[in-house]
Amino acid sequence: MATSSALFSPYTLRGVTFRNRIWVSPMCQYSADPSTGQPSAWHHQHYGAMAAGGTGLIVLEATGVLPEGRITPGDLGLWEDAQIEPLAALVSFMHSQGAMAGIQLQHAGRKASTSEMWSGSTPLGLAEGGWTAEAPSAIAFEGYPEPRALETGDVWQLVKAFADAAVRAVAAGFDFIEIHGAHGYLVHQFLSPLTNQRSDAYGGSLENRCRFALEITNAIREAIPDDKVLAIRLSATDWVEGGWTPEETVQLVAWAKERGLDHADISTGGLTADAAVPVGPLYQVPFATQVKQGAGISTNAVGLINTAEDAENIVATGQADAVMVGRGFMRNPHFPSEWAATLGAPLDSLVPPQYSVARWEHYAPGRRRA
Repeated sequence: MATSSALFSPYTLRGVTFRNRIWVSPMCQYSADPSTGQPSAWHHQHYGAMAAGGTGLIVLEATGVLPEGRITPGDLGLWEDAQIEPLAALVSFMHSQGAMAGIQLQHAGRKASTSEMWSGSTPLGLAEGGWTAEAPSAIAFEGYPEPRALETGDVWQLVKAFADAAVRAVAAGFDFIEIHGAHGYLVHQFLSPLTNQRSDAYGGSLENRCRFALEITNAIREAIPDDKVLAIRLSATDWVEGGWTPEETVQLVAWAKERGLDHADISTGGLTADAAVPVGPLYQVPFATQVKQGAGISTNAVGLINTAEDAENIVATGQADAVMVGRGFMRNPHFPSEWAATLGAPLDSLVPPQYSVARWEHYAPGRRRA
């Protein structure tokens, strides 16, 4: 007899119901066509395997809202209409397997124009075929070229680029639109005083440093249908003295909620190369809880959530409303069915009929049957 599991219970935001609370974290693949920003065969097998593996939501990797906003030339893009249809094919398969489809919209700012992480190359400079990165202030990330400081008039064009990309994401069928405001990329660079030394309306006070993120939130919410979920990923702390703080994160999310934000995806770090991050199992979960309680909003936790028992406890005790897992899905795209068997949750909706003979309770002695 199946037992009740909070982790495997449905969850609804706006008009979207997720079959469970185990979600795929956005993970850059750097495998798109560099000339078009469109997905490759790799993306179809990568996301297809996880969709068939029983997840409730897949959030596609950081997707450039402009060509110059890409981290690498191999990033996905949504800066033009020709990119809609190839992504729609991915979304269609996710939906056919019972998974909701999300996408993370991104501008890398000063961390743009770099080589793929496995290439062994140093970050791309202009001499290697890259482009000049843009940032709130002309402060380089360690080892990267100095970026161009954005003019005040440039910022609204970037806001529009995010909103336009969100409209294309809706046209492709995505259910969940996420603004990438974490890990040291452009939105995060505006938020942190370590990378934002502007003297205009986008720098200085907390309100000014949050202005860009809030303008993007407002512009996207106005541009997409009411039944689509709007989320933001934030680094709750820079882990550096004088940097962005958890308390500021709570305030930003509260302001964004007033503008139609539905969900906060809470991570940490990524702004500087010298941050002392205390990495370990569940090390980021308390930040998701702090934002959930402080801003009164739906959140998910991320970061080394490695066991079914830990994930169940996070959701069951209200620390967060869902968990996002990255490396676990790369190691085994079908691990949700293993966790379900461990927790005594039903497996029927998690295992494709083609794989029904391999259900975990048939081959894992001692596990409870669904």
